[in-house]
This record gives sequence, structure tokens and C-alpha cells, in this order.
Amino acid sequence: MGLFGKPSYADGDTLEVAGAPVRLKVSRRATRVSLRVDRIRREVIVTAPSAKKLSAALDFARARAGWMADRLAELKPGEPLSAKSELVVFGERVILERAAGRGKWIGATASEPARMVLPADDLGFSLATVRLIKRQAAERLTALTAHYSELLRQPMPRVAIIDPKSRWGSCTPAGPGRTAAIRYSWRLALAPFAVADYVAAHECAHLIEANHGPRFWALVHDLNGDHGPHRDWLKREGSALHLFGR
Repeated sequence: MGLFGKPSYADGDTLEVAGAPVRLKVSRRATRVSLRVDRIRREVIVTAPSAKKLSAALDFARARAGWMADRLAELKPGEPLSAKSELVVFGERVILERAAGRGKWIGATASEPARMVLPADDLGFSLATVRLIKRQAAERLTALTAHYSELLRQPMPRVAIIDPKSRWGSCTPAGPGRTAAIRYSWRLALAPFAVADYVAAHECAHLIEANHGPRFWALVHDLNGDHGPHRDWLKREGSALHLFGR
């Protein structure tokens, strides 16, 4: 409790407002209280410019309970893996099959698409599907990184495949005694290949330009051409990739 018996709130607190999960956030860059829907976590985030304003921010959210309920109801449901018989990985059709044993990837041939042979039980099926997609993501994105770092005449950075909630990639340029590192979301494997290719070019450009200024975007254009359609695709379709397997 705060002064005079009023409840006090902290950055990161999560509460329920009219049945909707609401997370409180403090941002010094904020100039006013605001609401937004996190489509990945399926919650509402109410942002205030300071901790002192969190109580008022919560009142703001309560006054807009109807709007929050409507926005959350619009969200697409998750996509359970066990219900699928095929996927598209880096733009290529992949057939999913159930069989005894550990999951394995069988590459495409001239006449047949690639296949994933997966355990029959639902839990094993789900875990093996994600594991095999992550392995493909690591192989393809590492190869793209090698390609673009060579074009830029930069040493090959370390590559890691992770599952961030808000970024498709990030780059830490080399420094004194430090090798450059690039991290990619494994979910890029579920996007068209051209989109994943753009993200690799984007992150490799950060090996030279650690910013998003005009020289950076000129470098991305030199490496990958018109990046506008790929950025638009991620803005339009990216949230659906985060629903995969949830």
C-alpha cells in the first residue's frame, strides 16, 4: 500500500482488468499514458511516464475495458503443431509425417518435397518439429551471414538462433577483444526466404554501421535491393509467426 491506504504499483506488475491481463510499464520516453496490445503475449500494456503515474494509468485502462476486450478478441488463436500435416520452411513446402523414433529431416529431391518424420505422441511431435526447424534456421541463416559478411569484407561473426519476442535479429559489432555476434529468431524459417535473406543482410550491415542512419540503409540496399516489401511483410504477417506452436 502507498500513502493514505492507496495501492502502489511497480513497473512490470500484471493485473486483471475486466478479465483482460494488463501489464504496467514505465517508460521515461513516454509523455503521456498509453495503451497497446502485445499480440505475442496476448496482453494489454499500459505505459506511464513514471512510477507515480501507474495508478492513474491503471484507471485509464479500466476506463477502456471495452476497447481492450474488443482488441484481444480480434487476436488470432495459436496454431497447435499436432494439427498440421505440412509446413512451409524458408518458402519451401515440407510434409510432416508421424512415425516411431526421434524426429528427422529428409531433404527435398527433384520429385518430392522435404519431409519431417516426427514422433507420434503430441508432445514429442511438437518438440521435434521446433527442434528441426531451429536446425534449418541455424544452417540457412549462418550461410546467409557468411555470404553477406564476405561481401562486406568483414570477419564471420558468431551466429546464434534464439526466440526473441520483439526482434527478428540483432547484431553486436566486433570490439576490442570481442568477436562480432548476430542473433536471429528461429521463426524466420517460417517466413518467405526473401524476407529471411533481407534480415540477414540487415544485421550484417550493422557490422559496419551500428545505427539506422542513411548510410546504413544505403548499405542494406546495396546488399539486398529494395527492402521495403520485406519490412512490410514482417509488419503485416510477423505476429502470426509468433503464434506458431503456441
